Amino acid sequence: MAPLAIGIDVGGTQIRAALVAADGAVLDRLAVPTPATEGAAFVVARIAEAARSVAGDAPVIGIGLSAPGPLDAERGIALATPTIAGFVDFPLAAEVRAATGLPVALENDGIAAAIGEWRFGAGRGLANLVYVTVSTGIGGGVVVDDHVLRGRKGMAGHIGHMTVMRGGELCACGHHGCFEAHASGTAFLARARRLAAGRAGSALHAPGPALSGAAVFAAAAAGDALAEELVAEEAEMLGLGFASLLHLYSPDVLVMGGGMSAQFAALGPRIEAAVRRIAMPPFRDVPILPAALGDNSGLAGAGALAFERFGPGAG
Repeated sequence: MAPLAIGIDVGGTQIRAALVAADGAVLDRLAVPTPATEGAAFVVARIAEAARSVAGDAPVIGIGLSAPGPLDAERGIALATPTIAGFVDFPLAAEVRAATGLPVALENDGIAAAIGEWRFGAGRGLANLVYVTVSTGIGGGVVVDDHVLRGRKGMAGHIGHMTVMRGGELCACGHHGCFEAHASGTAFLARARRLAAGRAGSALHAPGPALSGAAVFAAAAAGDALAEELVAEEAEMLGLGFASLLHLYSPDVLVMGGGMSAQFAALGPRIEAAVRRIAMPPFRDVPILPAALGDNSGLAGAGALAFERFGPGAG
């Protein structure tokens, strides 16, 4: 049997693990809750448990570990992950290696997903790609001239924290006006709940705190004026950020992943219209596509990283 890798994606609510083949195929996967408030040792134990469960008796070369930043990916350290208690200057790669007995390569979750889409998904065969995950927050990864852009400490690609509005909304990072604070799924839902509370005639008015993002998009499709306004504003904010990324990196394609990409049918044309209006003319024809691998982008990318570092012929 050909060797396989384990791809693991650590999130604030779930730890997902998968067996990944060299061609990026996700052969088996599972998800377990993240004990995010219980401390780093509990999270490592859960990661190791997930790795053992998904591996079974398969010939595994190592683990590609995707985690939220900021990370020092070069040294395998979680520097200051706000969603997981104890992930401050924590030697995550070394601890997972000790718990599993397997070599571990640590990567920022946005970069891992970018690698997955570049190698096996919407950016396959292209030399330049920007991947943006729009979910609870906004993250991403960049490929330039067939090289993954990692930068100092492997921390490049924190695109959710570029400022898009001076004096704007407060971001979880403590700064005001971040792209994430205005265009993430969290920001979209907070804006919807705030406006729905004062719009008695809207279909969104009654649900209150139980209002979901999916409900907003469904109401927009049914013609609700407030929901349509919210979707249009979300697309405008994403278009503003995406246009800036096109200007910065000049990719062959911009790929959108994360939970909000499930609504790409509604958002995509509006985002493209915003980009065509905002971006300089030579950048307006860059395709904006949904992630081809869906929520497997990060797992496939983490697996690819393991093959690169620990597979046959790795140096």
